[in-house]
Amino acid sequence: MAFTLQIGETAPDFRLRSTSGEYYGLSDFKNSEYLVIFFTCNHCPYVLGSDEVTRESAERFKENGVTFVAINSNSPNTYVEDDFDHMVTRMEEKEFPWLYLYDETQQTALDYGALRTPHFYVFDRNRKLVYTGRAVDNPKDSSAIRVNDLNRTLEELTDGKEISIKITNPIGCNIKWEGKDKHWMPAEACDLVI
Repeated sequence: MAFTLQIGETAPDFRLRSTSGEYYGLSDFKNSEYLVIFFTCNHCPYVLGSDEVTRESAERFKENGVTFVAINSNSPNTYVEDDFDHMVTRMEEKEFPWLYLYDETQQTALDYGALRTPHFYVFDRNRKLVYTGRAVDNPKDSSAIRVNDLNRTLEELTDGKEISIKITNPIGCNIKWEGKDKHWMPAEACDLVI
């Protein structure tokens, strides 16, 4: 069985606390045409290097009914910067145009099969997965980006076209699993495409 959610599968539900203190699940986004769920954190250089590119995508496609939701599943025992308080501070400072949710138990990361930060999942109006993987080809250095797979996917999705590339490998730091070495990944977790 594949570790990561497969194309065509339904988005797993969750109930996670946001940096505002409120809890959210999939039903809270029922009025959104499309949903981008991405796993992120506070410290990863691949996240820090591409956050503003992700912001541009979120703002660009908002008028097309696309909602972005960020989830931090990293163990703060690996990097204290990934704890909830740092999430709150980061949102206050950056004012990102998405909710930032805390997956304290890491169950949501397991349900989605999140591999890295960042790792993107794009869902259609029926909450079926149409794309998973990276947003861009060089998230660590936005000046070196040549390919934006997330924008391409969202353009095709909102234009009613078939998604031309449905799977890419996410590029970033691996999820920091509780009680494991910071480089550890589940045995069944591997790159999505070779």
